[in-house]
Amino acid sequence: MATLSGRTRFRYSLGSFVTGSFGTVPGLVLVKYLTDTMAVPAGWAAAIVFVPKAWDVLFNPIAGRLSDADLIKTGSRRRFLLIGGIGVAILFAAMFAHPGFGGPLPDALYVAITFAACATAYALFQVPFNALPAELTESATERTKLTSVRIGVLAVTILVCGGGAPAITSGFEGVAGYRIMAVVIGLIVLAATLLVYFGLKDAPVGSLRPNTVNLKELVRTLAGWRPFRWLLGTYFIQALGIGTVLAAIPFFAQRILGDDAYGTVLFVIFVGPALITMPLWPRLGDRVGKLNGFRLATAAFAIGLLGLVFAQSIPLVVSFVFVALCGVGYAGISVFPLAILPDLITAEEERTGETRAGIAAGVWTAGETLGLAFGGGLWALILAFGGYVSSTDATAFQPHSAIVAILVGSSIIPGVLIALALPLLRRKVLEPRHEPA
Repeated sequence: MATLSGRTRFRYSLGSFVTGSFGTVPGLVLVKYLTDTMAVPAGWAAAIVFVPKAWDVLFNPIAGRLSDADLIKTGSRRRFLLIGGIGVAILFAAMFAHPGFGGPLPDALYVAITFAACATAYALFQVPFNALPAELTESATERTKLTSVRIGVLAVTILVCGGGAPAITSGFEGVAGYRIMAVVIGLIVLAATLLVYFGLKDAPVGSLRPNTVNLKELVRTLAGWRPFRWLLGTYFIQALGIGTVLAAIPFFAQRILGDDAYGTVLFVIFVGPALITMPLWPRLGDRVGKLNGFRLATAAFAIGLLGLVFAQSIPLVVSFVFVALCGVGYAGISVFPLAILPDLITAEEERTGETRAGIAAGVWTAGETLGLAFGGGLWALILAFGGYVSSTDATAFQPHSAIVAILVGSSIIPGVLIALALPLLRRKVLEPRHEPA
């Protein structure tokens, strides 16, 4: 089988600037944008953050069928990459434009509509982007190399966009900061889209096969695939915790540590150790086993989060150490589920004699998206429960209950969610047994 060139791998992986930006930045800044520039009540913000992402999950199968049809018609999915990526760039900038319709309700509706439209455009990009590795090459080895480069670019994207977005919003006062941030992120998304579209123009094609499955086949497959359901449940719970943490960072920086600027510092301290240790976790997994490695990473993340409950009474540098420990754990819980999943797919395909990779990819993406969306929504509900006071300039006095909610919601609650994975990591379920069909 033909070997993909390094240039093709790199050009494909630039699409991670689209997926990484949309997957990270709204989770970091959207709730605070709603509550602290539009004076949207936290309860409303919960719905605005969750519903468009839930719609994204529901629309994915439709986007898949549209992409499959275009594949059959034109022999390529590149056109959908272009349409979806340009749509994300424009609508992301529009989402933070803050037209100011004269009240929290119309302003909130504007954000909800533009966010849902942006999520729709994102699905049009994401589905063909995820399908391309199977069509660029039929070699499992080449796909692994392609995915490794993609993950590396994704990590850089998370660091650059996830760290840069809060820095821009805190560097300029109020609405202006969000507008500038959105334009910058939009331009990054646009540039990445064009580079992927034109860069893959002459890329090799290993196979052209539609991969969208019908609902009946999906339900039948999942009903008989217990290990996958178990791993997906674990991943969903942890994605819920991660989504909560991302949304909490700017509030924790301002209300607990006392300065908006710490938001960028916290994110860099979180992602930096994750980038450094991400290549080390697989090596540890080779020594102690993937499940044991997953358990160690989960414990590290949970301990780091739980330690932050003392942030108001411990030296700042100690809080930073706990955040760095969270980053180390985050790297592990990002690596091991994706390392275990191919084992489960291979075992199930050998057991049944049927293809499982396409179904697994679609459901896995949906589970991750829903988990992160629920996390952002959960964070907004935590603020609402604590009586957080929304405002147009982020200077409203907060009652003690709101400060407690921020402290507990950014440490204990996500820490418990992350730790809930430990009893689910059961060897008898998640270590494939090769049995005849």
